[in-house]
Amino acid sequence: MRRLAVFASLLAFLIGSPTALGENPMVIMETSKGTIKIELFEDKAPITVKNFLQYVDDGHYDGTVFHRVIADFMIQGGGYDENYRQKPTREPIKNEASNGLSNKRGTIAMARTSNPDSATAQFFINTVDNERLDRSETSAGYCVFGRVVEGMDVVDAIRKVKTSRTRISEGQPDEPVVIKSVRRAKAN
Repeated sequence: MRRLAVFASLLAFLIGSPTALGENPMVIMETSKGTIKIELFEDKAPITVKNFLQYVDDGHYDGTVFHRVIADFMIQGGGYDENYRQKPTREPIKNEASNGLSNKRGTIAMARTSNPDSATAQFFINTVDNERLDRSETSAGYCVFGRVVEGMDVVDAIRKVKTSRTRISEGQPDEPVVIKSVRRAKAN
């Protein structure tokens, strides 16, 4: 009887837990080109999602830009303000690219340096399938931690902006594409 009570309590807890139901956190990214809704894969990349959401909650991404746009590759942002001044970040996180997720079109992944465990705040959204960015025997890979669920038309509009090579990036938009805000989506 006691086991049944423990099981019932556990079941009630799990049913009330969003992640237990398979519901992942969502964020709404308002940009100067439109709105992008992103599902975050907390179960597959817990360290990365926690890090990203901390930046979201801190308002870090508000007023940043997509500073690197390469049409048939990805759009990258989260590191520079509208005047292309680099924003301060917290300590880097562990690379979770071994999570089994692939850099497919519409996924969001962490940007990093050549050091696999160097990701901080910058992220990119894949505009095409980029499996070459996945973890392999010869590469540490880039950690996918979510996917665009609404707004791929906005991503495509961003990928088509005119760009130039600058000191910041080989694909810096000629007119800034601003990330106005990123907020957690309200639960239904």
